[in-house]
Amino acid sequence: MSAPDDLLVVDDLAKVFPVKGGGQVHAVDGVSFRQRRQETIGIVGESGCGKSTLARTILRLLPPTRGRVTFAGEDLLALGPRALRAARRRLQIVFQDPFASLDPRMRIGALIEEPLIIHGIGSRPDRRARVGELLQLVGLPAEAAARYPHEFSGGQRQRIGIARAIATEPELLVLDEPVSALDVSIQSQILNLIMDLRARLQLTCLFISHDLAVIRTIADRVAVMYLGRIVEFGDAGAVFEHPAHPYTEALISAIPQPDPARRRARIVLSGDVPNPEQPPPGCPFHPRCPKAFDRCRVEVPAERNMGPAGAPHLVACHLY
Repeated sequence: MSAPDDLLVVDDLAKVFPVKGGGQVHAVDGVSFRQRRQETIGIVGESGCGKSTLARTILRLLPPTRGRVTFAGEDLLALGPRALRAARRRLQIVFQDPFASLDPRMRIGALIEEPLIIHGIGSRPDRRARVGELLQLVGLPAEAAARYPHEFSGGQRQRIGIARAIATEPELLVLDEPVSALDVSIQSQILNLIMDLRARLQLTCLFISHDLAVIRTIADRVAVMYLGRIVEFGDAGAVFEHPAHPYTEALISAIPQPDPARRRARIVLSGDVPNPEQPPPGCPFHPRCPKAFDRCRVEVPAERNMGPAGAPHLVACHLY
C-alpha cells in the first residue's frame, strides 16, 4: 500500500531486451522505490547501468517486462491508449540532448505550444500568451518564439526543452541527464533554474545523472544503480556522508574535493562493468568489489535497512 503523500510507487519493475541469437539484456532488473510529492529523487550510476531505461519504462515510453508503476494511486501500466494519453499531461520529461529533442523545422513558439494543442489546453490566443509566459519563466525573451532551435546555444535550447516540459503543468518531471551535454559554466545556471521551477511550481522530480556532485546539489534522496538494480537508496545526506555499499563508496571517492584538508582516498575499481547479457552470478558487483567474499559470488544480496526509523537507508550488500 502506498502512503498518502506518495506520488509515484515503482514495484519490481523490469525491462528485458531480446538480443540476436536468443540472448537477453536485463537493462532494469527488479527496481522498487516510492517517491513522495514535491520530492526530488536522484538516480545515479555509471553509463549503461539502466538509469535512462528505468525512466522511460516508468513513463511507458518503453513497455515493461514485468512490475507495477502507480502514479497518484493509478496503475499506469494498466491504462489504455486514451487514458494513458490523458495521464501524460501530468508526466513530462526533459531529455539529455536539447538539440536532438527539438524539431529543427519548427519555430520555438510552435514547439512549446504543441503539447498544449495535443491536450486541448486553452484557445489559440491563450496558448500564444502561455508560450510567452513560459519563455520568460525559463529566462528567455518572448520574442524567441519566432526563432528556430539552431539559432540558440545549448543552454538556451535546454531552457526551451524545460519550458515545453512544464507547459502542461505536470506533477512529475523526469530530467534525464539534463546538464551533461552542457558546458560546466552553463550547468550551474540550468541547475539553478530547475531548483527555482521546482519550488515555484511544486514539482516532483526524478533527476538522472552520472555526476554525483550534481545529484548532491539537487536531490532529496538518492538511488544508486548498478547493472539494472538499485544497490543503495536513502536520504542524500546519509548516502553521501555514510555510504554503505562499496560501489557507492567508490563513486563518492571520485568526486573532486576543492578543499585539500577534506580530500578522501580514491577507490579505483578494477575491471569493467560486466556484460548485461551475461551478468555474473550472485551479487552483480562482486567481480569489481574490493570487499567481496565467497557468499557474494553465489547469492544475490537482499535489501537491508541501515537507517533509523522514518529515514530508511536501504543497501543490497552481504556486508550487512
